[in-house]
Amino acid sequence: MFCRLKDYRRIATRYDKLAANFLSAIYLAAAVTWWL
Repeated sequence: MFCRLKDYRRIATRYDKLAANFLSAIYLAAAVTWWL
């Protein structure tokens, strides 16, 4: 799962400054990865 999350550029480089925005991006990517 973590390897698939690292495929998303936004999560791998952590563009978001706020922790809440970063966590929401992780949740969104995990949901998309799990759904597909």
